[in-house]
Amino acid sequence: MPSPRPSGPPKAHLHVHLESTIRPSTVLELGGPPEPDRPFASFAEFADHRARVRERVRTYDDFRRIAAEFCEDEAAQGTRYAELTFTAAAHGERVGDLGMPLAAVIDGLAEGRAHGIECRLLLDHSRRRPVERLRQTLELATRHDEVIGIGLAGDEAFPLAPFAPVLDAARDAGLHLVHHAGETAGPASIREALDLGHAERIGHGIRALEDPALVAELRDRGVPLEVCPSSNVLLGLVPTLADHPLPLLAEAGLRVTLNTDGETSLAEEYARVHDLFGFDLATLAVAGVDASFAPDDVKARLRAEIAAWETSRRDSTSA
Repeated sequence: MPSPRPSGPPKAHLHVHLESTIRPSTVLELGGPPEPDRPFASFAEFADHRARVRERVRTYDDFRRIAAEFCEDEAAQGTRYAELTFTAAAHGERVGDLGMPLAAVIDGLAEGRAHGIECRLLLDHSRRRPVERLRQTLELATRHDEVIGIGLAGDEAFPLAPFAPVLDAARDAGLHLVHHAGETAGPASIREALDLGHAERIGHGIRALEDPALVAELRDRGVPLEVCPSSNVLLGLVPTLADHPLPLLAEAGLRVTLNTDGETSLAEEYARVHDLFGFDLATLAVAGVDASFAPDDVKARLRAEIAAWETSRRDSTSA
């Protein structure tokens, strides 16, 4: 068996869904389906598979476990800070206890700090689901300091506009707003996320390149994109990794950060884009830190760790 890739620089992970990171062995122990051995044929097939996985996570111990295991697995990849997305209200409705899943995940993340990783939470809501559930999501978010924001996810064919009043309230409550857009839908979904959704970052955003005026606006406003190349290939949105627009996004002057969506290892993703496109690993890592919502002292510590890693790497290369 080949040796695993080095973990690379210390990293911030900004676009990762907890439900997509559950260990395959844990899914099977909980009675869920095995991971498919081929790419998903469509976004709908992907969503259906993830729904069947989510249904197996039912108890406090289940939710706490998957959060603690996330921390262990991410830390092994060099992740030192993560903004983890979790669909709290949907799980709460499903298990008949609105607050339990989120409380259990927070406890699991606290347990996971022993691995040297710090996590905060973003609560997402599917665009296909009722506005009232987003209100529940907002209410849950305001209960816990560990939750720093909310956002819309899911099928981008469903408009953001019906949710605008709740998103206004979230902004007024001091929460960050991050929405999926420009993944399965075009530039109009990104504009909607910016204008009606008050988005501070864009989840994916790869189709921004279809609108030069939008590219200029994103560049001028410095809005980061949470790019997840391998996930885009897995979902059939991009034919191959070599066809991914990540280099074109960077060449257009956009702020790109590298993430996984929960569909692969972050260390592997860094290695892939370095090998295929020549991206500098330390530069990518700093971009993730700078685009995060981490406190200034955490950002400063992470930048220092990345600089130390880069110095060590250069010294070992020149020795």
